[in-house]
Amino acid sequence: MEKLKFFAFKTFSKYKKSTKESLKILFASGLIAGLSINPYAVSSPILDKVRNRIYGSSSSSFITSAIEKSGPSVVTIDTQRIIRKRRFPNESRIQLDPYFERIFGLRFPYELEQRIEEGQGSGFIFDDGLVITNAHVINNTQKLIVGLSDGRKFKGSVLGKDLLTDLAVIKLEGKGPWPKAILGDSDTIKVGDWAIAVGNPFGLENTVTLGIISNLNRNVSQLGIYDKKFDLIQTDAAINPGNSGGPLLNNLGEVIGINTLIRSGPGAGLSFAIPINKAKKIANDLIKTGKVIHPMIGISLLNEFNLEQNKINVKVGYVVPRSPAEKSGILKNDFILKIDQKTMNRSSDVVNAINNNGIKKNLNILIRRKNKILNIQVKPIDIRNLSSN
Repeated sequence: MEKLKFFAFKTFSKYKKSTKESLKILFASGLIAGLSINPYAVSSPILDKVRNRIYGSSSSSFITSAIEKSGPSVVTIDTQRIIRKRRFPNESRIQLDPYFERIFGLRFPYELEQRIEEGQGSGFIFDDGLVITNAHVINNTQKLIVGLSDGRKFKGSVLGKDLLTDLAVIKLEGKGPWPKAILGDSDTIKVGDWAIAVGNPFGLENTVTLGIISNLNRNVSQLGIYDKKFDLIQTDAAINPGNSGGPLLNNLGEVIGINTLIRSGPGAGLSFAIPINKAKKIANDLIKTGKVIHPMIGISLLNEFNLEQNKINVKVGYVVPRSPAEKSGILKNDFILKIDQKTMNRSSDVVNAINNNGIKKNLNILIRRKNKILNIQVKPIDIRNLSSN
């Protein structure tokens, strides 16, 4: 019996010792595996560069620094619209047929039913008491309340709006001091640069998303938008509902764009902003005159790639009847080669040339029509006068 006890104790001690050794081996293996799997446990040159680019030598990121610079200028815009709808009295048994009413000139008794529709958007202060935002945020609004990040609220009035570029300027009714955003230069940004979208969606203060610049000069017609007139910055930084009108910042905290569109459906997740250089020019026009002049000659353009020449040719896709282009002799399927001696490489070059020319002087347009080269002079007009011309 004693031998049996001794054998059992010896066996247990041997088992206990082997188990401890196995656990040590297992722990060491797990530690090595964990270090190998966790990308932050082992330093690598690429990860170090990314960390240094974002955090630098401090524990806070460049995003924090950027928001501290321009974040206080971001405002919440609360809007109220009065919606009027025709409503027949409850005792009335008349069913209105609009065609019957129009033909016979009858006017049935009705009441105007009113309701208040509330909306919300973002914007930012760019000058003393002046806020820039999207035109669709404040369009047809009867009441504006602008909330600052420090809790102050002010009434606002629309100085001017331009639906074609989707921009508007609001004047705050009150006294400063005003936290102003730092405006950058959208002509210097490149694809791959950091992009920080800031806004106050649903009244939530300074919601921030991070991404990069994905594309420059994105034509809105490529997005299926034909009633607007601007090129956009494309970014993968998420622009949430209510962020419209808020700033798009670079890594230095400078405003490089104004958040305006979110792509839904195919390609969802793409966001777009109006370049700040374009917005500054529009804002100045709105402050001075309350409106913006958009020079047009009355043509639509196509970028047609020529395989033989291995280049893009700018083709006239449509000519508006009674427009300056039609009156000057420009025809559908003409190719625009030069404007004022400057070569046109794509349709955006033509649009920019017309915009820069204005409405007070003629453009000299060099055109290829089949095998003929023609020089045509045309004077642009404001787009608002295009239909009445």
